[in-house]
Amino acid sequence: MIISDRKQSSPDSANPKINWARIEEADNFAKTVKLFRQGKYDEESFRRFRLQHGAYGTRMTSDYAMVRIKIPAGEIYPDQIEKISQLSEQYSIGSAHFSTRENIQLHWVILEDVSEIFRGLAEVGLTSREACGNSVRNVMCSPLSGVCPDEKFDATPYALATARFFLRNPMAQNLPRKFKFNFTCCEKHGMVRMVDVGLIPQTREIDGALQRGFKIFLGGGLGNKSYVGNQLEDFTSEEDLLYTSIAVIRIFDRLGDRKNLARNRMRYLVNDMGWDKFQNLVFKERAIVRATQSIITQLEVDHSSTQIRRPIRISDESGNMAIPDGYARWLKTNTVKQIQPDYRSVFLTLEAGDITASQLYALASIIRDFSSEGKARSGFVQNIALRYVHEDDLPRLYSRLLDVGLAKSGALTMTSPIGCSGTTSCNLALTNSHRLAKEIQRKFLELKFDEDDDLSDSSIKISGCPNSCGQHGIATIGFFGGGGRVGKDMYANYQMSLGGRSDGDTMLGQTCLRVPAKRVIPVILKIIETFKEHKKSDDTLKSWIHRVVSGNEDSSVKSINDIKKILEPMIIPPAKEDDPDFYLDYGSDSSYHTKTGKGECAA
Repeated sequence: MIISDRKQSSPDSANPKINWARIEEADNFAKTVKLFRQGKYDEESFRRFRLQHGAYGTRMTSDYAMVRIKIPAGEIYPDQIEKISQLSEQYSIGSAHFSTRENIQLHWVILEDVSEIFRGLAEVGLTSREACGNSVRNVMCSPLSGVCPDEKFDATPYALATARFFLRNPMAQNLPRKFKFNFTCCEKHGMVRMVDVGLIPQTREIDGALQRGFKIFLGGGLGNKSYVGNQLEDFTSEEDLLYTSIAVIRIFDRLGDRKNLARNRMRYLVNDMGWDKFQNLVFKERAIVRATQSIITQLEVDHSSTQIRRPIRISDESGNMAIPDGYARWLKTNTVKQIQPDYRSVFLTLEAGDITASQLYALASIIRDFSSEGKARSGFVQNIALRYVHEDDLPRLYSRLLDVGLAKSGALTMTSPIGCSGTTSCNLALTNSHRLAKEIQRKFLELKFDEDDDLSDSSIKISGCPNSCGQHGIATIGFFGGGGRVGKDMYANYQMSLGGRSDGDTMLGQTCLRVPAKRVIPVILKIIETFKEHKKSDDTLKSWIHRVVSGNEDSSVKSINDIKKILEPMIIPPAKEDDPDFYLDYGSDSSYHTKTGKGECAA
């Protein structure tokens, strides 16, 4: 038996550095819900209030909400995970959902219970304040920041400081639309060109001294119309980080389109104004901010390092254990070596971001026993990272994960598709993208695609509507939901794009064709088969598709139109009497329809 005494030996390493909560907000929310129910608070004002506090509308009902818990920089501690597990059991559906923006969501919460969740979160220093609405949303940071071999320095303290500065800040409470920051470690491990402000750590030498700073990208974003961000300047010093951030937010607040709901994200402002003009405006505004802000207006960057203490265990008598089946496959597809010798970061595979309350509770204990930094990091692709796991401990960790159903392989491969919540809860969704992602994952793991090196760096991302919550625009193979029709009969349908990517060569995927929901898996399999037939020896699916969509392929498949011709025979709808299942969306036994409600992404 393996017994851990980590919780007793190093309790200090498991305490959050920042308390994000304010308990009085729970009381205020409860009072406001009562006033709303009594008709003393109009619906539109209540909607804005609810969203500002992180309670999102639920599909086709005003009696339930989704509570979106902010996890700044993705850092989450065992006590916080245990509390979320408890709240999920008490007030939600017994599970939680990890989003693509390092939030944790609790769905189908009775409106009157939202304040109880806020109280529980406050006990462990968490908040949902400004997780929705027209404000600075959760500030993201790559889960590999601090352990990535290619980074110049750890951006995590700067992400946390930025999140702290803008949380509840009056300048960010009534923006034209939501506003997103994304810090990363290097070009490979982030999506900095696809957010309002994206930042990569950089250094430069001045008079023999190394100066820290950032490469900053502005005006990117995914949505019904997506744009790749532009680099502001060669190097932005750390002293100018806050001045630059304030300047950009002030420009957006002043000039953003508040009237046209479809065009009020900052990327539209940048596109309409033109990059050169917007860039010059940022430089001028930054100079004004630098000259006029008080000396107390600064980022509180905490450079104290987390104590790394390898967990202490009492081993069994032999000191050895049998390696469980599947360990080698999991090790290859779920772990990465850190820059720190003998340590790895371990990524847990979730099904479209879902995890049960009992798994969350078990995870808290696993983090205490195996993460030498005493916490976990949520990621950009609906998963969880345990960092600073000593390589000697990996077999035991895998065994523990097996016991609680969290040992699926393929976390860092194509076999872990992203799927937004879709019609399971979202008002705007047209298809059950959430369930489709799970179906793909189960099928591809069955086919052992996670072990295929040719597919390892590719991605599949699925949104239930054009609004890109599933990041389909930057996927190797991306899909967004819609409806198709044969006579009077409708079926779930997806627009497929190919060749998207979010690394240093960021580009948006190119539209290929519409694929019925029940033909998505066969179509992906056909694309893989076509790739295998035409690939060069050093190709991966990602590099091959990139070459095809860029017009640089020299085989018989030279363009995206050639792929389209290969796939078109597979997407012809059958008669309903021949294949009634074709006309049902995944997870549904009733006729498909495209009924939607009022979206709240921009409310």
